[in-house]
Amino acid sequence: MAEATQTPTDKTVKQKKGTPANSTQLYMNIAEIKDNVIILKNGGIRAVLQTNSVNFNLKSEDEQNAIIYSYQNFLNSLDFPVQILVQSRKLDVDKYIENVKSIGEKHENALLKDQTMEYCEYIQKLVEYADIMEKKFYVVIPYDPYRSQNRNMFAKFMQRISSADSIDSIKRRHKEFEELNKNLTQRVGTAKAGLEGCNLRVAQLTTPQLVELFYGIYNPETSRNEKINDLDQFDVKQL
Repeated sequence: MAEATQTPTDKTVKQKKGTPANSTQLYMNIAEIKDNVIILKNGGIRAVLQTNSVNFNLKSEDEQNAIIYSYQNFLNSLDFPVQILVQSRKLDVDKYIENVKSIGEKHENALLKDQTMEYCEYIQKLVEYADIMEKKFYVVIPYDPYRSQNRNMFAKFMQRISSADSIDSIKRRHKEFEELNKNLTQRVGTAKAGLEGCNLRVAQLTTPQLVELFYGIYNPETSRNEKINDLDQFDVKQL
């Protein structure tokens, strides 16, 4: 997802023709990812919180009512919109398998070593044939500059279909970022406190985690075979 470094020679940032990765990237709404924040081309910024789930049906009636009231308090505490996203993906056990294999290779007992390797093979086949899915839960916190909030529907539509990103807009985003991020941080704190009040574990995704998340979203098949092992090879500040 890294963008090739180039020196613009006019008022529009253009991609080289015939480069599929760059032309696809040109139509994405994401301009940059830095300081654990997604920066959109229209100047808006987004933070993403990841939270765990609660098995509501296994709770007692009193516990269910407590969860409902806590969630109600969370919604009432918000004076800004949020997006709740549930992502279902095939379970990825590659890292787990690598860790187990590394432990197995250290076994001096040949029998334990063989059993560990057989266990790894069993887990890989189980996930592959049973098609086991995992769900991840995210809450997206937005903050848009005033100029973006006051645009009419037509202007917003034209912004979405426009593929060009001007140098002036890039400079404006960089200039506005610090102030917008302060306001976003306040919103993140409010949302995080409300979710934790529902007995949920909440964590804001970091820059590498955001890169990995969007890499998997835009490349669902490739991301399973080509992992991001070294983020230094990506320019995460200009996606």
